[in-house]
Amino acid sequence: MKETCRVELQIEIEQLLALEIPILTDEELSEAEQSARQLRAKLEALGPINMMALEEYEECRQRHDFLHAQQQDLLASIVDTTKAIEEIDAITNRQFQEAYAQISVHFQETFRQLFGGGQASLRLTEAEDPSEAGIEILAQPPGKRLQNVLLLSGGEKALTSLALLIGIFRFKPAPFCILDEVDAPLDDANIGRFTHMIEQMSEQTQFVIITHSKKTMSIAPVLYGVTMEEPGISKIVSVRFLEQAASASGPVLAMAR
Repeated sequence: MKETCRVELQIEIEQLLALEIPILTDEELSEAEQSARQLRAKLEALGPINMMALEEYEECRQRHDFLHAQQQDLLASIVDTTKAIEEIDAITNRQFQEAYAQISVHFQETFRQLFGGGQASLRLTEAEDPSEAGIEILAQPPGKRLQNVLLLSGGEKALTSLALLIGIFRFKPAPFCILDEVDAPLDDANIGRFTHMIEQMSEQTQFVIITHSKKTMSIAPVLYGVTMEEPGISKIVSVRFLEQAASASGPVLAMAR
């Protein structure tokens, strides 16, 4: 009996005998039995006891804490990345607007110099982000109306394109520039203004010009010619016009084909 009390009731028999057990009425006894049956049913519904529950809980808790920390790191990274993108976008938009404004001014000045008058402008197409907008070129050569560059003649398109290119170079010069027969659609007067502009720009940029125009060749201190004396065999000849041009790094190189 002592063992039974200890195992089933988890109490020593002496402690059990010392307890004051109240005397229940039949109604109270019936209620107690019903309550016991309900509790027993709940215990049976729980199924067998998982003796590894505490260990499994601890593993799950550690896994949860690890994933929660990873989540917080990712959320913080998203915030930092979003902030960096916003800062980059702000810098990009500011630099784009500054470059656009300065290039637009240089383009207008260069256009008037190359055409001997007239006017031209750059216009941004509609877009939510200005840095992603397209750029429309409007030009008005002397004696003509203002219109899109696509509606100009071949020579006017070429000269307008050169004005934009030189306008960009005036904003941010490059070490060298290669022009491939850009003077082909130009008449002698326009070629004269074009070569004068190249001579001015050659102080800060070296130009390599591929041309058939003798007028363009005349401004180059070094001239390279490509000939074909035999079918299928090209030959390169060079002529140095200026004695002071000690190397091929002069301001303008012209190549005749």
